[in-house]
Amino acid sequence: MELASSPLDACRGAHMLSVHLAKTPETTHLVGRQLLEALQPGAYVVHTARGGIVAEDALQEVIQTRGIRAGLDVFTNEPASSDPTFTDSIAQNQHVYGTHHIGASTEQATESVGAEVVRIVESYQRTGSAPNCVNLATQTRASHLLVVRHADRVGVLASVLDALRQNEVNVQEMENIVFRGEGSAAVARIQLSCPPSAHTLDLL
Repeated sequence: MELASSPLDACRGAHMLSVHLAKTPETTHLVGRQLLEALQPGAYVVHTARGGIVAEDALQEVIQTRGIRAGLDVFTNEPASSDPTFTDSIAQNQHVYGTHHIGASTEQATESVGAEVVRIVESYQRTGSAPNCVNLATQTRASHLLVVRHADRVGVLASVLDALRQNEVNVQEMENIVFRGEGSAAVARIQLSCPPSAHTLDLL
């Protein structure tokens, strides 16, 4: 597997193009004549993202001139649910295999979504962490790590955090691990936005 430097480089000589993109102003008609003509003659184009990312006029041209074969699950001018007809030219093209965009509405998909919701809730109840969270920061502004060994008692961590607050040191991430045994000990790993002052370290 190779990482291409651009969509055009990825398409050059490719035997298949599968489109998986969100539709934005930048991706609308991204797959146009230039990318499609870079494919091998007879290549496959599979589009299951959002209508309008593939320029359908250009696709129909390369179907005729380069023998491109297309499987489309989405279309630029999809009919409304109340409209029983679909007369767009792309739908009439005998070299296009079209499917209706209802994969998420099948019984199997609905059951899978329900099962995944249950798994996420159970994981959160058990660990306090929600899997598949999409908006977590990939990198924080933490520059220092403070490790505090402490007794697992009410108020200990609160006093640590209060000392950091008074020093105007922001906590970016924190993990507290409690050990087994009588009079349990614990260790807190606290990622900070800046180093605590000597005075704050004395307080801790």
